[in-house]
Amino acid sequence: MKKITIFVALFLPLALSAWAGNNDSITHNSNKSFYENFKLQTSEVHLTDLETLLKAAEQGDAEAQFALGGLYAEGEVLPQDYMQAAEWFHKAAAQGLIEAQYNLGVFYYNGMGVTQDYKQAVEWFRKAAEQGDADAQVSLGGCYEEGKGVTQDSGQAIEWFRKAAAQGNAQAQLDLGVCYAFGKGVAKDLYQAVEWYQKAAEQGDAHAQNNLAACYENGEGVKQDLLKAVELYRKAAEQGDADGQYNLGNCYGKGSGVAQDYKQAAEWYRKAAEQGYVGAQHNLGVSYANGMGVTQDYKQAMIWYRKAAEQGYAESQLNLANLYLEGNGVPQDYGKVMEWSRKAAEQGLAAAQYNLGNCYYLGNGVNQDYKQAAYWFSKGAEQGFAETQHNLGI
Repeated sequence: MKKITIFVALFLPLALSAWAGNNDSITHNSNKSFYENFKLQTSEVHLTDLETLLKAAEQGDAEAQFALGGLYAEGEVLPQDYMQAAEWFHKAAAQGLIEAQYNLGVFYYNGMGVTQDYKQAVEWFRKAAEQGDADAQVSLGGCYEEGKGVTQDSGQAIEWFRKAAAQGNAQAQLDLGVCYAFGKGVAKDLYQAVEWYQKAAEQGDAHAQNNLAACYENGEGVKQDLLKAVELYRKAAEQGDADGQYNLGNCYGKGSGVAQDYKQAAEWYRKAAEQGYVGAQHNLGVSYANGMGVTQDYKQAMIWYRKAAEQGYAESQLNLANLYLEGNGVPQDYGKVMEWSRKAAEQGLAAAQYNLGNCYYLGNGVNQDYKQAAYWFSKGAEQGFAETQHNLGI
């Protein structure tokens, strides 16, 4: 039985940005959670007169308490101390200061200076949200969408996102777009998704620019326009958005909306890969393995495949196994072939199931076992993988 090295396709599905900090099968990825941004308000305070500020805060002045908390949180004028920041925000929040209520929610959500407590976060977000604070409204909506501190409720999430979006909050507009795109809490409506992505994108939101680009690339909710897609991906990518960098790399790799240029593709994949973006790590590995836009270098391919494989990326696990199989960039090692093929095969990748079947059939890296070989060949055959069907005589 011939050993076959299989490299998966270079271009992976496009990526959409949505709930901050989450990654799932569609790769929702963003640089920063909207819960991590706390408000600072020091413009009305003479920062050189900390003694006066402290005295005012101790006398119960809510604005001074908030400002002092901000100084401790920011860590520029005073040593950074989240516990002190939380204490002063709490004093101001208890007096009804909206910004302090929001900040206290952020601190409880992230466990900054306090024990992480989503219920407390929700309580303080709600207090500020009910007073009309858009950041608190979108954060409260996020808690409802994620079911953190409250029972998951997409309808409530939509309600709070809509309130914040009506005030021009770009994060809320993005989130509404995602809800309409995927039918979360509302009927799926790609035209509405585009409308909300557009509003956020016009404010310079990189994640919205990326998602709007995807709509233009696929003609979803808007007439297909590959040039416009590239323009928007580039705007997102140049802001450092990993989804945008990855998708722009794909456009260059495929020649979609731009002249095909593997060198440019590899450069954009690298930018996203260095941020830990798994699909870009895989594609950069493929670029090195095949000498596409870069000098062929199996050792570099190994490095990038491994980074993606260790994040559980099945295609990279397979390609890593194949490098060990052929001894490209590393000494031939059937034990490693077995190890990485199994990881990918257990995720359902047919080519890996075929490789694993071969290992058992030939006794490479494992005791020869025809029964196990047939088992893995049948797994691949069930997915229509021709080589496994051939080995089973189908």
